[in-house]
Amino acid sequence: QVQLVESGGGSVQAGGSLRLSCVASGYTYSRSCVGWFRQAPGKEREEVARIFSDGRTTYADSVKGRFTISKDNAKNTLYLQMNSLKPEDAAMYYCAATVSPPLCDFGYWGQGTQVTVSS
Repeated sequence: QVQLVESGGGSVQAGGSLRLSCVASGYTYSRSCVGWFRQAPGKEREEVARIFSDGRTTYADSVKGRFTISKDNAKNTLYLQMNSLKPEDAAMYYCAATVSPPLCDFGYWGQGTQVTVSS
């Protein structure tokens, strides 16, 4: 059974930093497409960043230069380093993994971790 468990969310002031983690069990991150998404109240879920199976990364324009996605295959952990946080970054953050490696068909989801940014 695949389980993704996020942690690291919290409340910070604008300009601060947080690092989110997502530990997988029953799933291997290596050679898999994985990513981070977020959803703010009243808004649709949006993709924040992803790592393709070949290691390439992509980011939403709104977070480029501020967020960094990475993974530690040995620890089976996905990370999202978030710097220079803005109030508009506040949301529930979810990690996701593909159900069809090496494609990016996100079908496994974590329960989410809340990020709050105060101005």
